[in-house]
Amino acid sequence: MNEPSSPPCSAADADDVYMGYAGRDEILTALNELLEAERAGARVAAESARTRSPAGFAELMWLVRADEAHWCAMLDGHIRGLGGSPSRHTGDFHVKAMAIADPLERLTFLNRGQQWVVRKLEGLMPRIRDDRLHADLAEMAQRHRDNVAGADHLLGQLQSRK
Repeated sequence: MNEPSSPPCSAADADDVYMGYAGRDEILTALNELLEAERAGARVAAESARTRSPAGFAELMWLVRADEAHWCAMLDGHIRGLGGSPSRHTGDFHVKAMAIADPLERLTFLNRGQQWVVRKLEGLMPRIRDDRLHADLAEMAQRHRDNVAGADHLLGQLQSRK
């Protein structure tokens, strides 16, 4: 008789990694990398918000800063929930972004950083089995897409005025 070695009814009991999901260590590494990036983005946005010109720039930066801070807290909570230690580092993105003097060029760079986060999340989410973490990461990705769209809108308005 030819019986399968692993009956389908046992699939729910299989290890996450065996089933193609990310393991705890991989998830913690990814979440800490995202945390460092979000912390960098929050600092860039807060420091950039001091620039009052062009019109609408500071307001957008404060919105982005609040959003980044929200995701820092969310990531910190999930890392702790998995028994990990949240990184205290700030990503290199902060130094690179603040080296850009022109606020609109910095905003364009910030947008690329936001898009990087979306790509990281899109690569990670299919490998996350925990529904709550998956939902939080999906919301984070969408909010980053919204931030990119808001920045693109402001950049488009300012370019059309030239």
